[in-house]
Amino acid sequence: MALFNQIAGTAVMAAALCSAGALWAQTGNIELELNTAAEVNGGCRLTYVATNSTAVSLDKMTYEVAVYDVDAFVKLLLELEFGGLPSGKTRVLQFDVPEMACGMISRILVNKSVECNAAEGAQTICETNQILSSRVRTIAFN
Repeated sequence: MALFNQIAGTAVMAAALCSAGALWAQTGNIELELNTAAEVNGGCRLTYVATNSTAVSLDKMTYEVAVYDVDAFVKLLLELEFGGLPSGKTRVLQFDVPEMACGMISRILVNKSVECNAAEGAQTICETNQILSSRVRTIAFN
């Protein structure tokens, strides 16, 4: 009987841990991280990590961003097309900022969500449930 209680207790604990892991992974947010910036062909290649921690699988996700120079002037408005992003998945994407060295970029501002579509139609989660962060010390991403 003691062995049965130990096995049953282990099974309950394992189920609880699995449930807690599923809840932890699904924060309900779209997480965008500016991960790296590298000089390429006279411009700057920005690498982003996008994670869909919502319950909605997105067919298309596009953001308009403003790129600021070191003097805090907006130099470019770009649309970053992340494509489809299934629920619970992470994608790594690269975008090039032409004719602007990485050292000349001080900030990237997410201006608005241009497209945020799922099979059910347009979504608001891309604009209302964002978490933005930057691992590039010299470029703010907000």
